[in-house]
Parts: sequence; structure tokens; C-alpha cells
Amino acid sequence: MDVNAKGVFLGTRAAIPAMLDAGGGSIVNISSQLGIVAVPYSGSAYQSSKGAVRLFTKSAAIQYAADGIRVNSVHPGPIVTEMTRAVREDTDRYQMTLTLVPMGRYGEPAEVAYAILYLASDESSFVTGSEVVVDGGWTAQ
Repeated sequence: MDVNAKGVFLGTRAAIPAMLDAGGGSIVNISSQLGIVAVPYSGSAYQSSKGAVRLFTKSAAIQYAADGIRVNSVHPGPIVTEMTRAVREDTDRYQMTLTLVPMGRYGEPAEVAYAILYLASDESSFVTGSEVVVDGGWTAQ
């Protein structure tokens, strides 16, 4: 909770004054697909903290929209990172995870980065309070 939820709150609180002075800006919070759907094999604290990021983002988006500050969240699914290494190296767990991903593979970090880049850019100037899910279709099931 301290890192995932409180960290997002503190980061937003620190950024807002400068964005207000600048006349606007974009905040992109990182949550998880597990902030949208729960699974029995992931810790409830992790899933709850990512759900908190999801709703905090929406609340901040509403609160600061009139000030030109957009606040959105990105929800990665299984991505090829150090955090997922143990699962990817365990054949049974890896294959089980792939059954939950309609695209049949883990995502790449660059695929998440491009979602963040879009939300941070002027191309998303009418997007606030939104969730971009980068999970290969996991949450669509």
C-alpha cells in the first residue's frame, strides 16, 4: 500500500502545484490488470493497492480537469520483466498464465511504454480519467 497507493498519491500531490502554475499537464499512473480483476493466486494487498490507484486516478481526473490537468492510468497485464521472471521460468505456471491471455503471450515493456507515451502526449488532449489496459485481452474475458 505504501508504494503502490500512497506513492501515487504523494507523487500526484507533489506534481499538481507545478501543473497548476503551468496551466495544465498530464499525470499517468501505473496500476495493473489486477486492479481491475482479482485472481486467487495473487496477494490481496497487491490487488487492493492497484485498485486504489485506479479509483484515485479517476477522482483526481475529475477534480483537476477544469484546470487542464489530465490524469489517466495504465494497467499492464503479464509483461516480460524481472517481476514476472519466476513465473516465466516455471513451465506449468507460465502455461497456466498464457491460458488467461487471449493473445497467447506476455507483453513487452515497450508495449506498455507506448501506452504511457500516448497518455502523456498532446494526442490524448481529450482523455482524462481513462484506463488503458495493456494485457493481451486478459480483462476482456
